[in-house]
Amino acid sequence: MFTGIVEELGEVTRVEPKDEATRLTVRGRVVTSDARHGDSIAVNGVCLTVVDIAGDEFTVDVVAETLKRTSLDGIEPGRLVNLERAMSADGRFGGHVVQGHVDGTGTFLSRDHDGLTHFAYPPSLSRYLVEKGSIAVDGISLTVAQVSDQEFAVALIPTTLRSTTLGRNQPGDPVNLEVDVLAKYVEKLAAVHLTKGSVGNGGGEEDR
Repeated sequence: MFTGIVEELGEVTRVEPKDEATRLTVRGRVVTSDARHGDSIAVNGVCLTVVDIAGDEFTVDVVAETLKRTSLDGIEPGRLVNLERAMSADGRFGGHVVQGHVDGTGTFLSRDHDGLTHFAYPPSLSRYLVEKGSIAVDGISLTVAQVSDQEFAVALIPTTLRSTTLGRNQPGDPVNLEVDVLAKYVEKLAAVHLTKGSVGNGGGEEDR
């Protein structure tokens, strides 16, 4: 589990296509300081498993399914990425619950002079986006400031712009989106009761 508080900007140093996965090597001094084989590191919000460590670089394998569903598809050496280690049990919970399981990709649209940054998002995520709710964009825990049928906006402080990839995004750049997992659980649990209620009401009306 992650919190969406990016620890550092890393750099992709090597991309090696394999038969079953693409192997990425990423440089990150902070996240490799105590990394071990099998640890989880979020790369632009995608939870990946460390398979090798050499100095300040770590290597991960990205399977085809992950490439298809995230912005890591087509990534090239030199690309800067947001990095976060999995949260330790005694760590501070500074953001929100982030699993590193991307729900869809959005698009960076624009940054206003008033500080709002706008993104387009897939229609399938519409029901999970609410004003003042949480969303992870490329692994960054953010609060939704505005939302419409096709886009949402967040307010980014200067520190976030300097310390993450969002300060470097250009219009049209893809971003990984992960909605609040609590909203998905609530939806799942509520759907069962709503379905039962509709069936019961329907039966009662037929009996009458």
